[in-house]
Amino acid sequence: MTTRTGVYPGTFDPITRGHMDIIRRGAKLVDCLVIGVTTNPSKSPMFSIEERLAMVKREVADIEGDIQVVSFDSLLMDFAERQGASMIVRGLRAVADFEYEYQMAGMNQQLNHRIETVFLMADVSLQPIASRLVKEIALYGGDVRKFVSPAVEVEVVERVQKIGRKGS
Repeated sequence: MTTRTGVYPGTFDPITRGHMDIIRRGAKLVDCLVIGVTTNPSKSPMFSIEERLAMVKREVADIEGDIQVVSFDSLLMDFAERQGASMIVRGLRAVADFEYEYQMAGMNQQLNHRIETVFLMADVSLQPIASRLVKEIALYGGDVRKFVSPAVEVEVVERVQKIGRKGS
């Protein structure tokens, strides 16, 4: 019997309640879910790759199933192949996400047709949450506790205090 492995990639800067929803649900679809924490040259992260890895590992520790958290800095399909994945798990929040993700899924299929992309719709109550917006809210002194776990909230607030709040 072969193990069905899925990869859920992202920058997770920071990991949000929306990410956690997709992780919990995605873990039920596979025998092993590999959370790929990546760098993204088009984004300027608030947290280092090491900090994000530690954050994600802590947040997923209580989820049932075989969940691994791994960093990568390569093409997603190369990473997925190295992990032995048969699927990429992606979360969708809105139509704008779909257009981008649809294009990415098509490109990824061209790179490796053996790995399918599976889309999970975000829970309706979590659809507006985006890491980028969480950081922006925090940088302007807003309350982010609805969007992240208490531990992540502490880390975000501490980081904002370290780098300086905007608008003050």
